[in-house]
Amino acid sequence: MNQLQKEILELKNEKNAIILAHNYQTPEIQEIADFLGDSLELCLKSSQIKDADLVIFCGVDFMAETAFILNPDKKILLPDVSAECPMAHMLPAKEVREYKRRYPDAAVVLYVNTMAEAKAEADILCTSANAVPVVESLPQERILFGPDMNLASYVAQKVDKEIIPIPEGGHCYVHKMFQPTDIMVMKKKYPEAEVLVHPECNPELQEIANQVLSTGGMVNYVASSPRKIFLIGTEVDMVTRLLRENPDKTIIPLLSEAICENMKLHTLEKVKNSLLNGEFQVTVDPEIADQARKAVERMLALSR
Repeated sequence: MNQLQKEILELKNEKNAIILAHNYQTPEIQEIADFLGDSLELCLKSSQIKDADLVIFCGVDFMAETAFILNPDKKILLPDVSAECPMAHMLPAKEVREYKRRYPDAAVVLYVNTMAEAKAEADILCTSANAVPVVESLPQERILFGPDMNLASYVAQKVDKEIIPIPEGGHCYVHKMFQPTDIMVMKKKYPEAEVLVHPECNPELQEIANQVLSTGGMVNYVASSPRKIFLIGTEVDMVTRLLRENPDKTIIPLLSEAICENMKLHTLEKVKNSLLNGEFQVTVDPEIADQARKAVERMLALSR
């Protein structure tokens, strides 16, 4: 641990802060996090914050918003205010309302990767880890599902319901990078490797992978599997965590260029600045937060 990391940990204790980080953060950020996880795990952790006065969220904007929705009495800080999730901005609230008008008999299931105003229009939220049981829990046979079309396709294959993706073409730019040829090339180099991909990857990639898993699912799968070699089809720093936690296994990125530049905006210097200067605070309009909280809590009730 370097000197800057030590200074951050000291400041964290002084400020009675907690540092939450997504699996796609850089190694040095992962090392100082009090909790490291995927979107569902971070939601669950956010719902359990009690004693901390300050939450430093090393993730993207919608994650910090969700932490605020669950903790409106706490100060939520995003070390770099420009750390946005492009996919979350592909489905504005007004577009959700338009789809609801067109399909009045449908339930609205939104990926947690949406902004607070869109969440407020949802019946329930989901993550890549729990999308299938969330959809199955609803009585409606028609589901408006967004914004990731690949996750919608994945869910549609698993449930006996009509899944309507909203909007058309919603996607994660990182997971869209992966192509079936990437698997073919890497399997030639590592024929014994098991291929794990995220459900935000294209359907044709999911079809030829060994497992389709959320990042939290990848953590559990690699740890418990007797296999020793894995090719990981998601953001490259997922491999950072997997290697740290499984030093006896060979874990390789399926595509070394699969980098979420937005996640990488957070640095140790910016985390220290957040602790020192209270920058940058994330809040949500109380009325929107109250409505969005209902959808978040419905999801969490199925996941605890």
